[in-house]
Amino acid sequence: MNIKWLKRIDRVLGIFTAWILPPPKLKIAPLNSPSILLIRPGGIGDAVHLIPIIHVLKSAYPSLTIDILAEKRNASVFNLCPQIDRIFLYDRPAEFLQVFRCRYDVIIDTEQWHRLSAIVARLIRSNVKIGFATNERRRMFTHGIDYAHDDYEMESFAHLLRPLDISCIPDGDKPFLSVPPAAANRVQELLAGITEPFVTLFPGASIPERRWGAERFRELAGCLLHAGRNVVVVGGREDREAGEEIVKDGGLNLAGRTTLVETAAILQRSALLVSGDSGVLHLAVGLGIPTVSLFGPGIAAKWAPRGARHAVINLNLPCSPCTRFGTTPPCPIHARCIQEISVDRIYDQVESLRAVSDIFTKRFQSRRGDAQWTRDELHERDC
Repeated sequence: MNIKWLKRIDRVLGIFTAWILPPPKLKIAPLNSPSILLIRPGGIGDAVHLIPIIHVLKSAYPSLTIDILAEKRNASVFNLCPQIDRIFLYDRPAEFLQVFRCRYDVIIDTEQWHRLSAIVARLIRSNVKIGFATNERRRMFTHGIDYAHDDYEMESFAHLLRPLDISCIPDGDKPFLSVPPAAANRVQELLAGITEPFVTLFPGASIPERRWGAERFRELAGCLLHAGRNVVVVGGREDREAGEEIVKDGGLNLAGRTTLVETAAILQRSALLVSGDSGVLHLAVGLGIPTVSLFGPGIAAKWAPRGARHAVINLNLPCSPCTRFGTTPPCPIHARCIQEISVDRIYDQVESLRAVSDIFTKRFQSRRGDAQWTRDELHERDC
């Protein structure tokens, strides 16, 4: 269903239903063989930021069964987390109805604002229902949790674990995504003609206000190629034309040719990613890849990568950030916060991270005995 229509339905039906449904009664039961349902509608970035919390849950309860209720547009992210047992989709009626036949010890709705997911959490059988108390949705939970725009999103998700007596600060600076071998093998074929190391470029964005533009990416690609660095473009079908423009002077355009999991496999082999505020950016962070990112409408304090391996470009105009709860208003000044970021500034940041990128690439390709370095091991050694 169209996202705009879902938001309209949420504003009308969601508010009404959230008010007429009675609040759930808290029923504490012993977690002998616990099961949990995590509800995660929305985009790729939210799904990626949720995965460190899944690792924390599994560490606290090794026998925990973890199910996910997601959407088609973000469900593939959870294929990068082996700790998940089952993935159900909102968008497939048979799977959606199947969730209602299940019973869980705990349901955690990780949606931040819209009400429909909270209503779903209220109606599915469980003893404990946890979610963000940002509006009428608070009535649907046994435990409502405060939400702040200035909290890093991984930390916001970590707050949802407090009712379970789990206190944690997730470490998003260490790799937490796992690429399936089949995707890695497929990408090895696609990259057969590309000499590593290479820089990956992602020109896409969920909204026009976050797009830097194919012409600027093409100029950046030219600078990188002139410096002896190969370039690979990733993205969806909608980014295919932009990708062709970017690689006119050299490089490989894989936009529209890979699944999301295969895109993650490309990122895993990259020296560095250049991207706007996007789900692909968060995939790279989850894989331990250095990044240069462009921020403007989005809230950098909440979404920007952290750590020395990541450079965040933000002009900090007085009107930015302007996005709240996933909604960005029309821009009267043509997204100057993004459009006025220069190619030279991005290239300089890429160069400043080159030493880090080269360390990762060389060590990742080196061997210790018969075992290849993992990115976890590299991070530990660099720290």
